[in-house]
Formats: sequence, C-alpha cells, structure tokens
Amino acid sequence: MSDLRPRRLFTRGSLAEDVRITEILRKETVGGALLLLGTAVALVWINSPAGDSYTSLRDLTVGPEVLHLDLTLGTWAADGLLAIFFFVVGLELKREFVAGDLRDPARAALPILAALGGVVVPAAVYVLINLGSDGDALSGWAIPTATDIAFALAVLAIISTHLPTGLRTFLLTLAVVDDLVAVTIIAVFYTADLDLLPLAGALIPLALFALAVQRRIRSWWLLIPLALVTWVLVHESGVHATIAGVLLGFTVPVIRSAAAGGPDAGPGLAEHFEHRIRPISAGLAVPVFAFFAAGVEIGGLTGLRESLTDPIALGIVAGLVLGKPVGILGTAWLTARFTRASLDDELTWVDLLGVSLLAGIGFTVSLLIGDLAFGAGSTADDHVKVGILTGSLVAGLLAAILVKSRDRAYERMAAAEAVDADADGIPDVYGGGPGRGPTEQPPATDRPDIS
Repeated sequence: MSDLRPRRLFTRGSLAEDVRITEILRKETVGGALLLLGTAVALVWINSPAGDSYTSLRDLTVGPEVLHLDLTLGTWAADGLLAIFFFVVGLELKREFVAGDLRDPARAALPILAALGGVVVPAAVYVLINLGSDGDALSGWAIPTATDIAFALAVLAIISTHLPTGLRTFLLTLAVVDDLVAVTIIAVFYTADLDLLPLAGALIPLALFALAVQRRIRSWWLLIPLALVTWVLVHESGVHATIAGVLLGFTVPVIRSAAAGGPDAGPGLAEHFEHRIRPISAGLAVPVFAFFAAGVEIGGLTGLRESLTDPIALGIVAGLVLGKPVGILGTAWLTARFTRASLDDELTWVDLLGVSLLAGIGFTVSLLIGDLAFGAGSTADDHVKVGILTGSLVAGLLAAILVKSRDRAYERMAAAEAVDADADGIPDVYGGGPGRGPTEQPPATDRPDIS
C-alpha cells in the first residue's frame, strides 16, 4: 500500500549526506570570509588616494599575445580563476544529479522549482524597472538572478546561528541549481561572436580528459594540460571560458565502475577532486576575482546617490532584495499548496523567508554577468557593482535579522540533532525509535553504476 501521508518539506537527509553538506558549507564559510576581505580591500584601495595604483594593477596586461591570451589581471581572474570555481560547480552539479538530492524527483522538485522562481522573478523585476531606459540597460536582466552561497554562509557565520540541517541542505541545493541556470544563461545569452572551429577543437582534449578520469587516472601532469588546452580553445571560440570548467567537471565520474558490486565499487574521482580543489576555489579563485571585480569608485554620498538612481542599479537592488525572496518563497508556498505538503516540525514560513533573503545575496556570478552585459570599466558597469553590493548588503542584513530572531528555536533543533543516547556514534535522529530521521540512502556500492 502506498504511503498517503502528506510529504514534509525541508526534512533532514541521510546521515552521510548531512555530514557531506556540513563539510562543504564549512569550507564555503571560510571562502566567504576571504571573499568579504577581498571585496573590502578593493573598495578601500580604489577609493583611497592610492586608487590609481589599484586600477593600474587590475588593468595590467600579461600573457602570450600569439595565443590571444594577453589579458588584464582582472580578465584573468574572471576568465581563468573562475574556471576553477565553475569546475567545482560542475562536480557538485553532477554529484547532486547522480547521488544527491536531485536524483530523487520528489526531493528535487522543490529546490529546482524554487531556484527557477528565484531566477524568473528577479529578472522580471529588473526588466519592469528598466523598460523605459535608454541604451542597452535591458541586457543586464540576468544580473540579479544569481546566488552567492559563500557570501550567504559568511553572513550566517558572522551572526553565529544554528540553521537547521533541512534548511542548510535546501540552501546549498538551491545554490547548485542556481549555478546551473547561471551557466546556461552565460552560455546562451552572453556569447556574442561564436567561432565553431576552436569550439569543435575543444571537444578533443575534453574527450581525452573524460577518458582519463573515467579510467581513474589522477596524474596531474596529464589532466592539467588537457584541462588548460580545453580552456584555451573554449576561450578562443567566443564562449565564456568558465564554461570549460563546468564541462570538465561534468566528465568526472561520481561513482566508480564495478562489476556486480565488486571490490572496485565506491566513490568516483569527483569526491577526490572536490576535496582537493574546493579549498583552492573558495580560498583563492573566488576571493581574488572579488578583489579585482568589486573595486568601484563610489565618489562619496553624491556618487552613491547618483549610482543608485540609475534604473540599472535600482533594478539589481530590487531584484535581489524583493525578487529573490518573492520568487523562492512564493514558489515553495505554491508547491506546498498544490501538493498538500507541509513544513517539517518546528519550522515556519518565516524560516524559509530568511533563507530566501540569504539567496538574495548575489555577488560572484552577478559581477561576472555584469561585466559580460556592459563591459568592464564602463559607467554602467560601475553602477552595476554599486547595485550588487547594495542589494547584497541589504538582503544580508534583512536575512540576518530574521534568522537571528529564530536562533533559540534553531539551538533547540541543533541540540536535538546531536543527542546520541545509546552512545553508538550516530545521532538518534538518524537511528531507530521515536524521532527517527529519513531512511538512509543505500551506499554507493549498492547503487547503479552511473558515472
């Protein structure tokens, strides 16, 4: 007989999945702190009397001209270092669809729909505000659609709260789907001149990279050159070079090939690569990109007022602060309404509103899309940066207030999740008896070989 009980939203996952997510969020929190530091240094430097030296550093050109790679340091950060970030995004996306929450249609529906709502509504808000604007203002429609998970986690770390496991899982899964949408938007809408020859050529080193990782080859002397050649050819094709990172990440197997559950079964290379490369992405690539991308001359209160009266900046602020939470919360509410699902015990819609506001912190990908939409160094690009910084700051402050107001309830939930009465090393919420958590998913060795 089928289970006719109403489905619960934002429940905790399996123990293994929750431990994995906690580890990921811990690394991203450190990365978020470094991101904030890089942003602060850039803003102080460029608005100081030594601001010209910041601009000179950002615009310093390095690289071989013969390969069309004589790029500024700012461009190297956006096209090169962010490719590392998007490689990790590719790994995480594949892992979620193969062995994570997104492989289960029932659990995947809510974060996917919420993420789409969190893209469509902010874009619509931006377009409505800029409909009567002159020039190419509408080309920035995608800027307020992105979520910066590292920035959001840095806010949670600053206010020192205990967000429940179910909400943390939802926030991370939402950000993963959001990244997938952002990658698609960049590839489809922000590719101006496409050269098919180098794009087709990129398939050769990409296929060799895929063949190597499928055979569990970890030799960096082989994999790194193949990845670099793929990146160069994608860069030459006119497609934004960060897409190469996602494609490379998609080729890495999540589950090791095995015959009928033999001794070779187990995690694929994706887990190994993510463990090695995520700290580089969170601790170096994203903070350095933020340092070069966030530097904008504000010009005091007068300059700030001028920037924020530009419909481009207003559209971004409104999209992040209003569009994101309305899109995410509204979609989640409609999902619950039409599926007759209910929130998990002790959670309220205020909790989801706080998480939805956290998702309104758009930074890394928003800055990248802003550069692609208006061109680095343009007046519009400066207003974009002010809009992103202001919108993210306001969304973060509102989220902090709401989340902190519920901190006592979160502390009770965290304490309950930590109880291990039988001292078996496994919290009781994941074991048998009253208050049992969701059934553990089977280990990788019992799952189909999907790589």
